[in-house]
Amino acid sequence: MDPTPSSKTTLLKITLKCFYGFESILADELKELGYPETELLNRAVQIKGTWADVYKLNLYCRCAIAVLVEIDHFYIQSEEDLYKRALRIKWHELFDVKKTFAIKGAIFSPIFKNTHYPFLLVKDAIVDTFKSKADERPNIDVKKPSVLFDLYIKDKEVTISVNTSGLPLFQRGYRTAVGPAPLNEVVAACLVRMSGWDRKQTLVDPFCGSGTLLAEAALLATGIPSNIERQHFAFKNLKNYDAALWESIYESAPRVVRQLPCQLIGGDISDEMVLKARRNLRTFSFGRFIEIQAAPFDKLKVEAPVFILTNPPYDERLATDIEELYGNLGSWLKHQMAPSKVGIISGSLEGFHAIGLKAAAKHRVFNGDIECEFRKYELFEGKKALN
Repeated sequence: MDPTPSSKTTLLKITLKCFYGFESILADELKELGYPETELLNRAVQIKGTWADVYKLNLYCRCAIAVLVEIDHFYIQSEEDLYKRALRIKWHELFDVKKTFAIKGAIFSPIFKNTHYPFLLVKDAIVDTFKSKADERPNIDVKKPSVLFDLYIKDKEVTISVNTSGLPLFQRGYRTAVGPAPLNEVVAACLVRMSGWDRKQTLVDPFCGSGTLLAEAALLATGIPSNIERQHFAFKNLKNYDAALWESIYESAPRVVRQLPCQLIGGDISDEMVLKARRNLRTFSFGRFIEIQAAPFDKLKVEAPVFILTNPPYDERLATDIEELYGNLGSWLKHQMAPSKVGIISGSLEGFHAIGLKAAAKHRVFNGDIECEFRKYELFEGKKALN
């Protein structure tokens, strides 16, 4: 498969990477975006599309952390095979010698005793290609490369792709102020979808922190792309970059709304975090419509029924009595918020137990590198369903 032509009709194998536990959520989002044929992989979903789709997905996809385009796929028997096959790729047609590059990925193969060695082999193949074609070599920049390649080897099977996103797509560009344990933006977007919120009912986040869940909920409800404020995408550094095509996709994206289709309310006990949330939300035209209250969760001015989606403290960096906090949260939910629907992500099983509510659903997910659970509850008036 040749990834270099900028033709709008050339089909590419596109892999969208995601966090563990959100593969089906990403697939559902892709279907909503107009890509019904999806293949679920481990922490990824694969589709077919054109370069126009690559640009569109980088902008619109909320639940992916990277958009990869396959360059080559082959099988090897030895370490030397990897170098020889990588040397066949026309690297000089993919990017300019003046651009920096890096190679990342994952190796699961008994062929290589040292899992770092395959990356060096592909690096050598790239450098040797440029030397033979232009008598120059591009420089490597591991931290901020202009062009990033992805190498995946499982047993004898090799896939080499170009990462068209570059920096992970959770670096949206809108969150300038954060707290000590912020929720990852892509995780927040996935949770909004996983929660079952209908994008119309009043949504409340009583532990809103810097406002990430509220921002992603508002972006989804309004149709504004989550990456509308992001300034950099790595596909702009490829030789086949079509500036006119990108501009047409970017300029046609919605970015201004005069009202929200629903009410969004956040609360936080910290005045500092309330200010940070308001500052982050003001990035968008809908920011002024989102109400942020400086109050503990049980003092929020909200009336049931509402949809509660939140990420209460659980990280060791936050000095909180988890069992007491979660116990009080469970009491508030049972006695003041019924009937409502609730979605809670937390890394504390002790906290979940202290809530004292029977979960309607449990999902094992990750917030970045932290293993968590996302539990959904349905609150009924007059009923106290306990664990």
